[in-house]
Amino acid sequence: MATKPRTRKPLSKERVLERAIALADKDGIEGLSMRKLGQALGVEAMSLYNHVGSKGELVAAMVDRVVEQFDLSEDGRWDDAIRRCATSAHDLLIEHPWACSLAVAPSDARLIGGPRIHYMEWLLRRLRKAGFTADLAYSAYHTIDSHIFGFTLWQQGHLKAAQMLAPEGAESVEQWAARLLEQLRPQFPYLAEHGDLHMADSAPDGRHEFEFGLDLILDGLKKRKR
Repeated sequence: MATKPRTRKPLSKERVLERAIALADKDGIEGLSMRKLGQALGVEAMSLYNHVGSKGELVAAMVDRVVEQFDLSEDGRWDDAIRRCATSAHDLLIEHPWACSLAVAPSDARLIGGPRIHYMEWLLRRLRKAGFTADLAYSAYHTIDSHIFGFTLWQQGHLKAAQMLAPEGAESVEQWAARLLEQLRPQFPYLAEHGDLHMADSAPDGRHEFEFGLDLILDGLKKRKR
């Protein structure tokens, strides 16, 4: 009995984006090429250009796909809505670490109406409709936006540094860190104390620290607004 030939799922821009994002999550944006993407999709690289004009256009669409998932709810109080937006943005940018630096500014300033522009307009609108003056909304926007992207980049930088400093051989990361802290303690006691808190089982994670800073910002803005 002849076997029925397997039908290949047709290529689409949606499939191209999904696989490109998966590859970038795994290997970083530097490891993404049209050739590797074509291989992952089971097609020739040239076939991809029927759906994206260039690699630059592909990367811009990938970033847009991440940013368009930010929680831009119109419900609830302004501070609760902004908190939900900021935490959702942080979670997405940690999940897709290649996207953070690329999403700091619109991928193409000529493209009016993209997800990054929608996010910027949403944040400014929530502030102005909450009663902030234009001048105060100007500063509040910069403070919130820089916390979302700046803290996330800082957190990712520390993760990369920890990976680079991780010891090779039999010594574990915990053993290496404990030895380093003991070397620091006589001359830099407060830095060693800070390191002890990092190594504790109950140490707050990056999400907790992001929210700590975000709540300080929102509490400060409420006071300034009053």
